[in-house]
Order: sequence, then structure tokens, then C-alpha cells
Amino acid sequence: MLSIAPSYRKLSRRMAFRVAQAAMPRIPHTPQSVLSPGANLPWHVHVHAYATLVLEGGYEEAGECGRWHVQAGDVLFHAPFSTHANQTAARGARLLNLTIPDSVRQSTCGKVDDMDLLVRLAERDPLEATAALMLNWQPARSKLLDAPDLLAQALSDPDAMGVQAWSRQQGVSRETAFRWFQSAYGVAPTRYRIEARARRTWRMIVEGTDDLADIAAWAGYADQAHMTRDIKAFTGRAPGAWRKRRPATFVQDLGRE
Repeated sequence: MLSIAPSYRKLSRRMAFRVAQAAMPRIPHTPQSVLSPGANLPWHVHVHAYATLVLEGGYEEAGECGRWHVQAGDVLFHAPFSTHANQTAARGARLLNLTIPDSVRQSTCGKVDDMDLLVRLAERDPLEATAALMLNWQPARSKLLDAPDLLAQALSDPDAMGVQAWSRQQGVSRETAFRWFQSAYGVAPTRYRIEARARRTWRMIVEGTDDLADIAAWAGYADQAHMTRDIKAFTGRAPGAWRKRRPATFVQDLGRE
């Protein structure tokens, strides 16, 4: 999978993260789109929440909540600041993208029974199509659980261990773990872990009322300034700015057991 990141060997990990964030595309979504056969989309971020319904073909998406192989009838929900990369199958894919509430808290995958209905509704009124989707989707497809995906889960944990510790547990070298992860996700595991913490902390900022210094300590940052740098690099705004513009409610969760 292609990676947009330049070589950061001479930079600190923290500086490499901020440089990578500045370079990372923020891709808007369009109502209908086509993924060309065999095409790859490198690691990128979507600021706002949206859902992607696969109308034809299929592809693999590797993102902040794991990897899925999706095909016609599957729908991927993306929470705000979803980051992912895509590998398209040989037959390509045709997609319908719908805006969903930014209150959605977690990216996930599901299925719909009547794709044609959603397409017709989207042509007439995208908001009506979104309402119908949110009412009628069902969880269906399990995400992949190969070694890189297990590492992704570990890196996303609030008490995430380092790649070295995870590698020792799995009986592989750190270099092998890095290679597995980079190949599957299109991003270095170190950057994945930093982004996971920034995303989790951002949600605490916009949802809660705790003092920013307390949030920084809880999230494991060295200090509030450290948190501010990472949040601004990842979201484009400092924590204080998010506190001023946060929505009245930020509570909806798509997760269904």
C-alpha cells in the first residue's frame, strides 16, 4: 500500500507526526464515487462523519477501528476524524456516500437490505436517505483479526503498550511487526498510536467539562502543552478552540452488539 509520508529518519517521532499530519490529505466525500480497479488510496483523514454504502464491487479499508473487506450491500460508518487507507479489488467499486451526524462516536461496519431505496432517496433528498440508513442498517461483517489488526487494537487502547512490548509478547521482532502493520494499514504503528490518543482525547475535550490540564494528564501527555500540540496537529484546532465551538450534544453511538 502506498504511503504519503516522507522519510522521517532524521526527525523526532513527535515532529514526524506533525509533519505527516500537515501532509495528510483531508478528503471530502462526494455523493457517489468510483474506486478504479486495483486503485489504492493512501492514509487520509475525513474531518466530518459520513457513511459509505458499497453499491458494486468491493475493497478493503484499514482504519482507526480495524480492517474490513466490504462488498455490495455493506456500509462503512466513519466517525469524525476517521483516518483510513483503501485497497480496491480488481473489479473496482461504486459507492454512495452520505453525511451522518458528527455525534457518531465510533467507526464500524454494517449491512443494508435495500440499496436501491437508499440510492433513490439520495437522488431526491440526501437527508432522507441518511435517516433511512440510520434506522435500517444492521451489523453484519466482522473486521479482520490478523496479526496487524491485533496490533492495531493494542495501539488503540488507552493504556497502549509500545510496539516493542507487543512484539515480545507475540514472539516476533519489532521490525517484523512494523513491516506487517505498514503493509496492512499504510501507516507506521507509531503514528497510528499517536493519532488514536489524539482522537480519544479530542472526544473528551468536546464531550466533557473537565479541565484541559486534567484531560492531558489522564490521556498520558507530558503536560497540557504537549496535548495541545498533538490535538492541533491532528484536528487543525487547539483544545481551547474546540471547547468554544463544540456542539450542544455529542452523545450518539452507532455501536450495536
